[in-house]
Amino acid sequence: MIALSLAEIADVVGGQTHDIPDPSVQVTGPVVRDSREVEPGSLFAAFAGERVDGHDFARQVVAAGAVAVLGTRPVGVPAIVVEDVQAALGALARHVVQRLGATLVALTGSAGKTSTKDLIAQVLQRKAPTVFTPGSQNNEIGLPLTALKATGETRFLVLEMGARGIGHIRYLTELTPPKIGAVLNVGSAHIGEFGGREQIAQAKGELVEALPQDGAAILNLDDPYVRAMASRTKAKVIFFGESGEADVRAENVRLTDSGQPSFRLHTPSGASDVTMRLYGEHHVSNALAAAAVAHELGMSADEIAVALSEAGSLSRWRMEVTERPDGVTVVNDAYNANPESMKAALRALAAIGKGRRTWAVLGKMAELGDEALAEHDAVGRLAVRLNVSKLVAVGGREAAWLQLGAYNEGSWGEESVHVSDAQAAIDLLRSELRPGDVVLVKASRSVGLEKVAEALLETGAEGEVAAR
Repeated sequence: MIALSLAEIADVVGGQTHDIPDPSVQVTGPVVRDSREVEPGSLFAAFAGERVDGHDFARQVVAAGAVAVLGTRPVGVPAIVVEDVQAALGALARHVVQRLGATLVALTGSAGKTSTKDLIAQVLQRKAPTVFTPGSQNNEIGLPLTALKATGETRFLVLEMGARGIGHIRYLTELTPPKIGAVLNVGSAHIGEFGGREQIAQAKGELVEALPQDGAAILNLDDPYVRAMASRTKAKVIFFGESGEADVRAENVRLTDSGQPSFRLHTPSGASDVTMRLYGEHHVSNALAAAAVAHELGMSADEIAVALSEAGSLSRWRMEVTERPDGVTVVNDAYNANPESMKAALRALAAIGKGRRTWAVLGKMAELGDEALAEHDAVGRLAVRLNVSKLVAVGGREAAWLQLGAYNEGSWGEESVHVSDAQAAIDLLRSELRPGDVVLVKASRSVGLEKVAEALLETGAEGEVAAR
């Protein structure tokens, strides 16, 4: 964070200082909420959760180098006491951002936010120092914590913005007002909470409504809900997509033999070829969004293409492709799932596993409301249409719907199976996998299917795979 004294911070957040001998002492390190992340010069934000109260770690974090604690009560060590720690973090982030000379880039969408954010960050890092959201910390706490990592040297601040209702993104843009805003897509994620795609589009479009007149809205021309957001912003609009009418577009899209996308990138400043290290054709749209942002910030088509071709996956459990010594390939995409990302992952599995035996180990997609049955049924059917060798549906009712979709599409039992939990899936795979098989693991985060991928990789390392 940019250096601020404890007195300045207390003034910004409207807090009272307690047990602070010298209010001129500065916070020079990051603001953190996890006591394990404390380093010399940090400010520790103490949140009281259902199981753990951060205030209980006050003495520990100060001993580890924290300058003070930001909390809701005195803790016997230097502290700034506020009524609401989350609101205080937001106020501090807003203050810091206003003092920065950095360009703020924000993005949102129903699917692909984290992968696209990682691409944007890796491209912009080629141009200047860049701070970006770690993982999926895109809410009212994660976003200000990310903004507070920026220093005086930061030139680009890339922020992922999530929403679970109308007004959420508007609130985040008030904390960290973006100059450039990208909307990737409007899909079915959280549709049970929003009530419909129209409501999701209303929420996502709050990002472009917040842009200044001299800013830029990066919009997906291929998505009609996103395309319509052009009328909701006073900023310049840059369209990306595979349509020939897009300002930043892809031509000659194909997948390599290993399932990695390759295409000709066209921008208003030129064209260049891209072959990505990531897996799956869905990353083409993500790459185009990143390219549109980079173009707006002055990078050439050749510079963008090189950066996209060299970019990797920075966030865990998102299309992590690992080959075991016996040739079994494990695709760990278990961080989260919605209908769009699930279908994209299945298509990636089909591409990666061309000519090989493929397994789709799938579980519940959460927060789909009344659409849950139809969406799980559709995913099961798609697995059959893509000739996935075997579907393993893991969990309860939603998993049964996945298998039912496969069954009704023409999988009469041998190609699909319903198991109760991750351990049952692990036991099945350990007994039936053959060298050369490709296994996709994907479900909503709450299902915890990353355990399946981790177990399979441990099995491979131990050489326990069944040879058939």
